[in-house]
Amino acid sequence: MTDIPGSGLPGTKPVPEPRLAASVILLRDTADGLEAFVQHRVSTMDFAAGMVVFPGGRVDAADQSGWDYPTELLQAHAADWHQSSIGTDPDAAAMVLTAAIREVQEEAGLSIDASDLRPWANWITPTDMPKRFDTYFYVAKPSPGAEPQHQTTEAWQSLWMPVNGILEAEAAGTLQLMPPTYYLLKEIDGFGSVEAMWSAEHAVVPVLAPEGSMAAFLKERESRR
Repeated sequence: MTDIPGSGLPGTKPVPEPRLAASVILLRDTADGLEAFVQHRVSTMDFAAGMVVFPGGRVDAADQSGWDYPTELLQAHAADWHQSSIGTDPDAAAMVLTAAIREVQEEAGLSIDASDLRPWANWITPTDMPKRFDTYFYVAKPSPGAEPQHQTTEAWQSLWMPVNGILEAEAAGTLQLMPPTYYLLKEIDGFGSVEAMWSAEHAVVPVLAPEGSMAAFLKERESRR
């Protein structure tokens, strides 16, 4: 991930190392289809300002120890992440998982069990961005009756929204999505239920977004409105 052609040439800017991060796609079934719990970030943030995102954040020092997960679960997660930068290290899988659980607690006031999260995607911020993340996305099925809340100052509102409704609002230009959020929601929209998604065969293939892709994505979306 760090062997980038030209990054060591004279006159070129150093490429920021991506920081490990975790994001959780909380899902629930409704009569009208799948809903996801999302956050509308405030416009003053220095990353993803004004965007609609999933709960999540960077991996902190506190996430690197103190956990006690079943060995089988960590082995399964490590196997799912085997193509990513953390490889097949169960301790690294535990660290990222801990960050995901902590972020959901901090940003949505929801305690979620490790067994209710499934590794789903890995996206790395383009090399031309000043702030970069190596983000591990999980899909999650909260227990019945569990209700996440809006309790983060990084967003002005947090709520359940229909997955297809989010995509329709993005197409209409009434909200904005980061490329990973958009493509993951498009993928999720193809499943009829949480269980169908949970039981689907799905390989995690890391995506290193190319330089300029964020600007190109936003320009392309704007041109279609």
